[in-house]
Amino acid sequence: MNTALLLALGVAIAPAPRDTATFAGGCFWTMEHVYDDMPGVISAKSGFMGGTTKNPSYEQVVEGKTGHLESVQVIYDPGKVSYETLLWAFWHNIDPFQADGQACDTGPNYHTAVFVSGPEQRRAASATRQQIMERFHRDVATQVLTAGPFYAAEQYHQDFAKKNPEHYGMYRAGCGRDRRLQAIWGDEAGKVSARETVNGQRGVGGVTYTVKTKPADAELRRTLTPLQYEVTQHEGTERAFQNEYWDNHKDGIYVDVVSGEPLFSSTDKFDSQTGWPSFTRPLEPENVKEKTDRSLFMQRTEVRSSHADSHLGHVFDDGPRPTGLRYCINSASLRFIPVDSLEAEGYGKYLALFKKK
Repeated sequence: MNTALLLALGVAIAPAPRDTATFAGGCFWTMEHVYDDMPGVISAKSGFMGGTTKNPSYEQVVEGKTGHLESVQVIYDPGKVSYETLLWAFWHNIDPFQADGQACDTGPNYHTAVFVSGPEQRRAASATRQQIMERFHRDVATQVLTAGPFYAAEQYHQDFAKKNPEHYGMYRAGCGRDRRLQAIWGDEAGKVSARETVNGQRGVGGVTYTVKTKPADAELRRTLTPLQYEVTQHEGTERAFQNEYWDNHKDGIYVDVVSGEPLFSSTDKFDSQTGWPSFTRPLEPENVKEKTDRSLFMQRTEVRSSHADSHLGHVFDDGPRPTGLRYCINSASLRFIPVDSLEAEGYGKYLALFKKK
């Protein structure tokens, strides 16, 4: 029965669930544009938060004396889009390391922040902020702040990118914002990269690969080769130039040999001349965690898979652009899935990575 008929019959219709998220990402035109057409978002409004002046005007805020940040307030249906997805959309559309604003927009009103309401939002915002610091080995300038009153900006600021596409495009190109995002995030710039759980399967942006529960030790010993077991379970290291993937130049992705978690892509693989597979970044940052390693009388940063807790290798800061990182990984911890097998094995979403070739 459709909604109109139910209303005609006097049947009360429960309103769709709503929640609110607020982000300060520099010029509010750019952040509102991020969320305008995102599935699950009911509305995105430009405004101000974080200051002490009530009902400030745009002119007062840009003077930098009210304490407000240009912000976008997002009203969304949590049944259709998660707060974590909104968070990653925010992170991938800002430079989290710039302290004085965003690109050419500098000043106190352009500082970045995640305004949180309640402990769940605070935990999620703080966790993603920490992941970025661990990934890039840099402090993040973006703050996590308690949400306060939100004041909508003047009407001419609302939906600015849609109403003034030519002006907005010239501003964005001239400000250098996209160049800055590309230098930091590469192919992730402007995109969402948050894990969702659907029908018992885990994925990112619609990927439906199945993550296997980590088997018991006896099962691992039976299914893994002795080298795979030693590397993933006992932090072993295989021999340089004598492993399966160090010289693999085929297109595809690399997943955890134990769980199937997507870890790295051939699009980020490079020849480090070390004799081990090397990557500039993870395919899914949420699937790779870091740990301080003080063995061998030195301090290094170990990388492990998030779900299976497999030892993968180490990350160093002597890699090429755009990240400057070198993920030095043991082949024995990986399983390679070539492009023509991605769909069949449940990793079809990643085919888009290779269509440009």
